Amino acid sequence: MTNLLARLFIKDYKNTDNYKVREQYGKLAGVAGIITNLLLFVMKITVGAIFNSIAIIADSINNLSDSASSIVTLVGFKLSGKPADEKHPYGHARIEYIAGMIVSFIILMLGLQLGKSSFDKILSPEETVFSYVTVGILIASILIKIWQCLFYRRIAKTIASSTLKATSADSFNDVIATTVVLIGAMISQFAGFNLDGYMGMAVALFIFVSGIRLVIETANPLLGLPPTKKLVKELEQRITSREEILGIHDLKVHNYGASSCFATVHCEVASDQDMIDIHEVIDGIEREVFKEMNINLVIHMDPVVVNDERAHELKQTIQEFLGKLSEKIQIHDFRVIWGEESSHIIFDIAVPFQFEYTDEQLESIISDKIKELDDSFSLTLVVDHEGEFTEDDT
Repeated sequence: MTNLLARLFIKDYKNTDNYKVREQYGKLAGVAGIITNLLLFVMKITVGAIFNSIAIIADSINNLSDSASSIVTLVGFKLSGKPADEKHPYGHARIEYIAGMIVSFIILMLGLQLGKSSFDKILSPEETVFSYVTVGILIASILIKIWQCLFYRRIAKTIASSTLKATSADSFNDVIATTVVLIGAMISQFAGFNLDGYMGMAVALFIFVSGIRLVIETANPLLGLPPTKKLVKELEQRITSREEILGIHDLKVHNYGASSCFATVHCEVASDQDMIDIHEVIDGIEREVFKEMNINLVIHMDPVVVNDERAHELKQTIQEFLGKLSEKIQIHDFRVIWGEESSHIIFDIAVPFQFEYTDEQLESIISDKIKELDDSFSLTLVVDHEGEFTEDDT
């Protein structure tokens, strides 16, 4: 069904890297959400008012808020597709994340309001009227919401949208909420115990907890997430495939939205090679990465001495020591300035953020080891911190 709608309403629907295609997917999801949720709202508010059920009325208000969320999604995709300008040189793609945050807060406010109404109904219960029309409406609502959940999830996966992922989760919450209302209505009818207020409270609590979880999920992309293992591996393969590149380090990836990605990396090259030739190689890598991966890559060139045997042996000795200290320590940018009376060792190490030693402890331990090797050595050490990669969203 999702593929059929995409083929009907989206031109070039397979080209999801194009921001205009992503915008069309967002519009499709938004319009579908507005139509189906307004339909459910009208059906439920009518049945809830006729049969005096706070749980069904609460569920209908939930659908009305979903329509508002769909409007936010629609506007978010429209604005996020705007090109970069003077005030926003990295584009507007993060507006989609802000739209997802707004949807999450709408869900939170809804949960609080439904909780209040349901609590009042528990304190002052009113008799509800059972009808098989109610059962039919609720079952139809569950089926529509299941379709919505799968529809949003499929599009979210297709265009890597955190907003639609949140909307899909909200639709699943609605399936649970409406099922609870249906079960409560059946129990109230056949067991003779009025559960309407309690079922409404259960729905409100479930919605509120889900809202908190969605706020956290939509906030993470705004704060900044590490790249996926798949992305890092592909970048490393493309860069190190050139024989002129001896190694890479300090890879940083900055995501400004699903279609706006920037990266920086340090590439080690032999210091005795022609720098103009190396510069051409680096320019070629940057162009290839942009063309094939849609990533704006900037490469910093680190010339390293490759024919200094003393420096090479010293580096191996230090690497062996660091390996015994922790397998998580990585060394790069190693160089030695040799002098007649003293020599200066310079290098960087990379460790995880949550590491067993502080930066000061590491510097002290390594400095002491350097002095053990030769008291005339001095050290300049930079400690970098690298985060864990995220799992691929498949």
